[in-house]
Amino acid sequence: MSDRYTLVKYSYQGDKFEILVDPDRGLKYKRGEVTNIDNVLMIDTIFTDANKGEKPSKTKLEEVFGTSDPLEVAEIMFDKGTLQLTAQQRKDMTEQKLRQIISIISRTYVDPSTRLPHPPLRIENALLEARVSIDPFVDAEEQLKRVVDALRPILPMSMESVEMAIKIPPEYASKSYGIVKNLAEIKRDEWTADGSWIAVVSISAAMHGELLDRLGKATQGNLQTKMIK
Repeated sequence: MSDRYTLVKYSYQGDKFEILVDPDRGLKYKRGEVTNIDNVLMIDTIFTDANKGEKPSKTKLEEVFGTSDPLEVAEIMFDKGTLQLTAQQRKDMTEQKLRQIISIISRTYVDPSTRLPHPPLRIENALLEARVSIDPFVDAEEQLKRVVDALRPILPMSMESVEMAIKIPPEYASKSYGIVKNLAEIKRDEWTADGSWIAVVSISAAMHGELLDRLGKATQGNLQTKMIK
């Protein structure tokens, strides 16, 4: 496929339809970043076979799509059909999704023997060994269970959480609250009369060290913490 154009394909009860689209604009339209489909199409024509230049009849379009207007048909095809990625697009999107999945695993799971997170490079090598396929169109979170299940025979992993109590002085409380909220689950908290913030939080064992590090920097070391379990 040429990098100058790509296809959106749609099939309905044995009938096949194709449109020619700009690769970059087509991907942005699919993601909702572009809304004007007229700027996405290379040509406002619906094909049954773009390579051969074969086109469906107006009657067939109205039968399948309820309209023969090419722009309206194209919108339906984008919604229900499949955008064909160029080789470079697929490579870039797959790599980006891979990095997201590795990051989630590193932040969520630990090596049960050490209770420390696996380094990203170790996770990446295990993914290669397990020959795990990454879908560039599916959210990283949705692929996580399938990926983790494939990795377990190669990379021991457990999802462990810890609970800890935190007390932050008033001058650092607001900033620290945002850090904790982004990294941990706040089980209960309260603001004291002097403006200090006290909380009990639950956090992945893999993220425990990062939370302490970020709070230490945010408070210049002026905080109190205690492990509960």
